[in-house]
Amino acid sequence: MTDSIMSKAATMEIPINSNGDTRVLGEDDGLEQDLQQVMVSGPNLNETSIVSGGYGGTAEGIIPTSSIKGPSLHSGSSPTVAEEATRGVAVEKFDMMKKWSLNTYKCTKQLISERFGRGSRTVDLELEAQIEVLRDTKRKYETVLRLARALTNHFYSMVQTQHALGDTFADLSQKSPELRDEFGYNAETQKLLCKNGETLLGAINFFVSSINTLVNKTMEDTLMTIKMYENARLEFDAYRADLEELNLGPRDAVTMARIETAQQQYQIHKDKYERLRSDVIIKLKFLEENKVKVMHKQLLLFHNAISAYFAGNQQQLEQTLKQFNIKLKPPGADKPSWLEEQ
Repeated sequence: MTDSIMSKAATMEIPINSNGDTRVLGEDDGLEQDLQQVMVSGPNLNETSIVSGGYGGTAEGIIPTSSIKGPSLHSGSSPTVAEEATRGVAVEKFDMMKKWSLNTYKCTKQLISERFGRGSRTVDLELEAQIEVLRDTKRKYETVLRLARALTNHFYSMVQTQHALGDTFADLSQKSPELRDEFGYNAETQKLLCKNGETLLGAINFFVSSINTLVNKTMEDTLMTIKMYENARLEFDAYRADLEELNLGPRDAVTMARIETAQQQYQIHKDKYERLRSDVIIKLKFLEENKVKVMHKQLLLFHNAISAYFAGNQQQLEQTLKQFNIKLKPPGADKPSWLEEQ
């Protein structure tokens, strides 16, 4: 019976009048007390009767269950420990469901009011501007990351082609005595370009990895905190509007109790909102400092490596990787051993 009552409570619709405003739900507390009373006053095995006759039979065919003796039934009118535990869990779940439903309803109402311009919202202009700048910066950095990955893929294909071309020139140098020298120095040139290309790929891969960490981890972590802050702001405004609406109503005993409860909820959500607002401000500050530090290093690396490669300065290219502590993997390092392939 408890489950059916909970299912009915979970599917109850909230009545809305013609103006789109909710009716005053003064019976919320009464509904909860009635449901709890029904759950507490549920059927007892000792008070249940068994009808032995058919429909419409006489009272003589009714046998009280209290007169049935058996090892699995216990006498007395008090509920068992298991029944009390089950009933307590059911009431607790119902309370949690009710709180969640009311919170969702209030936030949805506040969001709709804001969208249609009928409700007020708390706005921090300076913080909102910083958040918008961060979102725009993240979109632009995602474009840089996407283009850098495309450059890496294209350049890797070119290096692989140069490697294959150098091997082909070297093979033709052995098989064509009349063009041995020409094929020979072309093979050496392609091998040198391939070696420098692999060095440049190491620098570009390091650049891509650092930008990916900045965008998809550091910035994303800050944006997750911002999302929590925005949800807290919506809840705070929802409970603030609820408190303001109650303060405009009558001041009888029931309303004063509801105002006191609303005041407590308002203070709880206000503290949560201010705490998350402070967290966002701190994270935005540290993110900006970290972004400048990381990008200064990565842009310098990218410029020096690209310039050295296309200038044909192999020594400067290798010096750039040493400067930024980038270690290249030896050829075949990513290939698993024959034992791992088994």
